[in-house]
Amino acid sequence: MTQKVIVGMASCGIAAGAQESYEALKAKLAQVDADAELTIAGCVGLCFIEPIVEVISSDGKKWTYGEVTVERAEQIVDQHLIGGEPITEWTFEEGEYRERVEAFMSKQVRIVMRNCGQINPESIDEYIKRDGYKAIEKAVTSMTRQQVIQEISDSGLRGRGGAGFPTGRKWQFAYDVPNDTKYVICNADEGDPGAFMNRTVLESDPHAMLEGMMIAGYAIGSSQGYIYARAEYPLAIKRLEIALAQSRQRGFLGDNIFGSDFSFDIEIRQGAGAFVCGEDPPYPAVSGLFGKPTIINNVNTLTNIAWIILNGAEKYSQYGTEGSKGTKVFSLAGKIARGGSVEVPMGTTLHEVVHDIGGGSVYGKPIKAVQMGGPSGGCVPASMFDTRVDYEELTKTGAIVGSGGMVIMDEDTCMVDIARFFLNFTQDESCGKCTYCRIGTRRMLEILTRICNGEGQMEDIDTLEGLAAKIKNTALCALGGTAPNPVLTTLHYFRDEYIAHVKEAKCPAKVCKPLLTYSIDLEACTGCGLCKRACPVNAISGEKKQPHEIDPDLCTKCGSCYEVCAFDAVIVK
Repeated sequence: MTQKVIVGMASCGIAAGAQESYEALKAKLAQVDADAELTIAGCVGLCFIEPIVEVISSDGKKWTYGEVTVERAEQIVDQHLIGGEPITEWTFEEGEYRERVEAFMSKQVRIVMRNCGQINPESIDEYIKRDGYKAIEKAVTSMTRQQVIQEISDSGLRGRGGAGFPTGRKWQFAYDVPNDTKYVICNADEGDPGAFMNRTVLESDPHAMLEGMMIAGYAIGSSQGYIYARAEYPLAIKRLEIALAQSRQRGFLGDNIFGSDFSFDIEIRQGAGAFVCGEDPPYPAVSGLFGKPTIINNVNTLTNIAWIILNGAEKYSQYGTEGSKGTKVFSLAGKIARGGSVEVPMGTTLHEVVHDIGGGSVYGKPIKAVQMGGPSGGCVPASMFDTRVDYEELTKTGAIVGSGGMVIMDEDTCMVDIARFFLNFTQDESCGKCTYCRIGTRRMLEILTRICNGEGQMEDIDTLEGLAAKIKNTALCALGGTAPNPVLTTLHYFRDEYIAHVKEAKCPAKVCKPLLTYSIDLEACTGCGLCKRACPVNAISGEKKQPHEIDPDLCTKCGSCYEVCAFDAVIVK
């Protein structure tokens, strides 16, 4: 058996240097006499130790290397592929990454991500070897449309795009509407800050999502599907195009699929980047695309479908809670030690996700909160991390499951500034149709900016809450209806930070620059001059080996002096 070398080549890996590592492996293998095949895979979810390279020896033994630089890649060829000796200290199996990888993976259940990092996403043959396209074959050759819908309904699968609407019920609505033309749309417009679940799947296992669309098309009686993908995901779109071409060539897309009377094809439509374009129209099952019955499902929702058809609704519903069945993919981002894509059973607690899987704060500082649901969600404080991740429980906290983004924040995060960040996003994305959404979010943003600048008044807090209520009650779409959530949850759980900004003109997290003052502890300062050289505006003076001083009139509060001081002599208040 030829040795196989597999490089993780999703966007996360490429950003970490996987392309350079791949090219180094390719060049080195061309120079030496090594019986090895070089290929690629998608993302296995372990983004925090990319680039990842897996070596499968001729005896079938697997060794997975983390943080593979160009130098490491060349050594792997010399020592492992040619010399036959794995460099175990760099591996997941025995080396420095073992405990972190085991902790990251131990509580996960892979259904949506079952093939991510396991196959070449540009190879239909590798997908087929892992039961690919068996589910659509089963559906069209041995199940009626109603039986398919019933199986999805019995599984308890709910929409993974944010709203959590029962998928089977949505399909039933479209099936029941009499019309010769119906459409299936995959919403791949992943616009939430900190969210990359859909990108992971599309770049790592595009065929699984396509198969889900085919089954959806068969179930409701549709012959045409569309993927609405964000143009900012060029690699995902490239791999979708490859997968579509391969599926057509093999006869999985097109006319009379598996010799049946079912015909179906899929096209890609690229979005221009507007967040609000991911909004579903009202009652699309009755009148959606081109006025025809339409179902709109998220990437992660559709990627569950083939697994459910092959393994059964009963097995799927064994995971999760009474009202939230199955698993959910989350993106761990922000100040988290082990960032990446994770898939856990619904009902897993936030503590398990953030601490047991994610490893807590990357800087070792106390976690303050997790922001969930993107700009439509809210911030859940660490004191509530025993909350289970399901639709009903999270809604009680003021946050939502959303599409699955989790942004982790530690004690150095200012919650007022975070609220301002998310409101700035939604205000910018507002279409402007609803008056309170168009003008109210702008007024709220102005108030938050004043508070962060130390110019706020106590009545501003009441005004924020009043505007938030009016925006939520008058908005015609989900964007406006949920836009105030980050403000409301931070006001509810971190009101003391707002009050500190207003009454004391202080930012407890030391983030809001207008409220900060920089000075030097004369007793701690050794006069090394590092801060003086780092200051971009020459605001620091002092002789060598003598205590230095900061001129407050010149200081721009950039923080460079604080970052370089090795003696904790720079004081920030």
